[in-house]
Amino acid sequence: MNIDFEKMNGLVPAIVQDSSSGKVLMLGYMNKEAYNKTRRQKQVTFYSRSRQTLWTKGETSGNYLYVDEILIDCDGDALLIKARPAGPVCHTGRDTCFAEINHPDTLFLYRLEKIIEQRKNHPQPGSYTNRLLEQGVKRIAQKVGEEASETILEAISGEPAALKEEAADLLYHLLVLLQSQDLTLQDVEDVLVQRHGKKADR
Repeated sequence: MNIDFEKMNGLVPAIVQDSSSGKVLMLGYMNKEAYNKTRRQKQVTFYSRSRQTLWTKGETSGNYLYVDEILIDCDGDALLIKARPAGPVCHTGRDTCFAEINHPDTLFLYRLEKIIEQRKNHPQPGSYTNRLLEQGVKRIAQKVGEEASETILEAISGEPAALKEEAADLLYHLLVLLQSQDLTLQDVEDVLVQRHGKKADR
């Protein structure tokens, strides 16, 4: 279906929804140029009515909206964009522009993954993630091994608080390792889903 940009003087409203949680994150407006840029770069870009220019969400904060899917409504004059946020969406620091909490917390792993991906593609001075990536896969893999050993030791020692800390370190370094190999958390999930399906069929 074609988008009717002329109905509202060259603009259409674009609702952004978290593709994992289903929460509505924000509302913006797009002209044809913003829409095409969003499709091309897979990052949400709006048209600012006040400044009369394009702006990519996250270009200042780093909290980009990574596009998974774009849907057009039945009249062709509104968009629903399913995206994964790299951090809080609202300029106030809240998860959404409607002051909702974007949970469950397990989804933060995907948010963290996007932050790591952003560091890989746009290095920042002083970033620990960038230092790891610059040292290469052998060093990252070594860190995963170290954190795994520390997680095991804390589990054996029976210290739940310390175990949580080490498990968090392990998950973070594992995400960095996956990113260094151009793999994602979703790739790992797909393997688990396939394994579960095979076991369920037995």
